[in-house]
Amino acid sequence: MTLEDHPVGTPAIGLSIVVPVYRGAATVGRLVEALSVLRPAGGIEIILVNDGSPDDSGDVCRRLAETATVPLTYIEHARNFGEHNAVMTGLRHARGAYVINMDDDLQNPPEEVIRLYDHARLGGWDVVYTRYAKKEHEGWRNLGSRFANWVADQLMDKPKGLYLSSFRCMSALVVQQVTRYSGPYPYIDGLIMQVTQRIASIEVAHYAREEGQSNYTMRRLIRLWLNLATNFSVLPLRLAIFAGAGMGALGFLLAIFVVVEAFFRETPSGWASSMTLMLLIAGVQFLILGVMGEYVGRAFLSANGKPQGVVREVIHPRETAVQE
Repeated sequence: MTLEDHPVGTPAIGLSIVVPVYRGAATVGRLVEALSVLRPAGGIEIILVNDGSPDDSGDVCRRLAETATVPLTYIEHARNFGEHNAVMTGLRHARGAYVINMDDDLQNPPEEVIRLYDHARLGGWDVVYTRYAKKEHEGWRNLGSRFANWVADQLMDKPKGLYLSSFRCMSALVVQQVTRYSGPYPYIDGLIMQVTQRIASIEVAHYAREEGQSNYTMRRLIRLWLNLATNFSVLPLRLAIFAGAGMGALGFLLAIFVVVEAFFRETPSGWASSMTLMLLIAGVQFLILGVMGEYVGRAFLSANGKPQGVVREVIHPRETAVQE
């Protein structure tokens, strides 16, 4: 039976694996090999999304598409759009009743895939995240992840204490709703929280990186935080209002102090205190303008049709690999 023989509206495959590929030429082959031996209920497919990788990941993925023993779809972005954008592209090509997305660096253990899938499928969960007893990342990256999760706790309607991992399993219902977002700044976890609260987590192993260095730089993490803060909450704008009100109240109190001092002392306060107050107020004003500018800029780029991702090439699964 081929995939096309399944009834319309019924997921053709039990589990889809979406893997964004960036500088993954040395590891993606081993990942595909490990995933290909898995036998999840309903079958498996693999979707590789090359997000403008500067190495020869594209050539490696094309060879994998030719030799894969399971259905494998290869998608190539015209340039680098970012991890969440690449995952969104992969989700749109996924046909599984459940979809797992994982990194290409083998830090997410392929042997944990079945357990993650079964936990979601048998437990009736819409989304299952993974958490790690010990993360094998650099110290600054772990701090960045903890900070991102703390920000998410403050800004998003998510279960308290839930760790937002990129190694997650989603039902087809959630995938369908998440992929309706067409803006240029996707944040998948924020989109998930808008769809469902039927969310669980399980603890899995986390391995040290075998090849190369993390593709996440401080700049990428800051962009991720901005996507989280400005796409799914108006709290930063509200904080800006409170900051402005606080500085206005402080300025009013200091103005009273200056007037009183002028009446009872021969000379008012000196230049240093005036400059301190001016710089403090100016700093808060620029902070408020920056927050507002970030919102306006994102709205402008979205209205101008900035793409979420541009697909250059799609290689569909070979017919021989689609047979059950």
